[in-house]
Amino acid sequence: RFQSVIEMGLDFVRVNIAHDLLGRKDGNRFLPILTTFFFMILFMNLTGVIPFLNIAGTSVIAVPLLLALVSYFTFIYAGVKKSPSNFFKNSLMPSGLPWVLYILIIPLEFLSTFIIRPITLTLRLLMNMIVGHLMLVLFFAATQFFIVTLGGWWTLLGAGTLAFGFVFTLFEILVAFLQAYVFTILTAVYIQLAVAEEH
Repeated sequence: RFQSVIEMGLDFVRVNIAHDLLGRKDGNRFLPILTTFFFMILFMNLTGVIPFLNIAGTSVIAVPLLLALVSYFTFIYAGVKKSPSNFFKNSLMPSGLPWVLYILIIPLEFLSTFIIRPITLTLRLLMNMIVGHLMLVLFFAATQFFIVTLGGWWTLLGAGTLAFGFVFTLFEILVAFLQAYVFTILTAVYIQLAVAEEH
């Protein structure tokens, strides 16, 4: 049964991300890195809801930053491998524009493609996991405060914060999956842009 679950996860990444966005040939080529991203991020995210660990590995900035840099260099590698002479030119200079506009477009494309992209990948994953961690801490710390420290009628309020904590834990499990999916699919989209025919 465990093997079946693992195979379902692998098929999910292969069919819904790699082959769907990159096609069979490029999808199989980049499947190992996409699969690694998905499962690494998923399991590191899930540590945030495991009792006594309670902090996601991806809520420490070094982890999402490293993953974003690997994604970024994979994107550049894919583009240069596909079209060594035209990748950077086509990335910075979209075709069909009047030459005067390139004065404005080239810096914007450089910022968007080569600077902002890894930063947004890092921050999207980091902030989602930090916020989830802080919310869980808030709910369960409030529960402990109301029930153990104050007692009496405050126990009812503590029961409410405990219930919210359990509901938010389920929501965090969903967010853990979604963030792994979003990071992996964005990496696949960037690779797809790099290996597109115009490059």
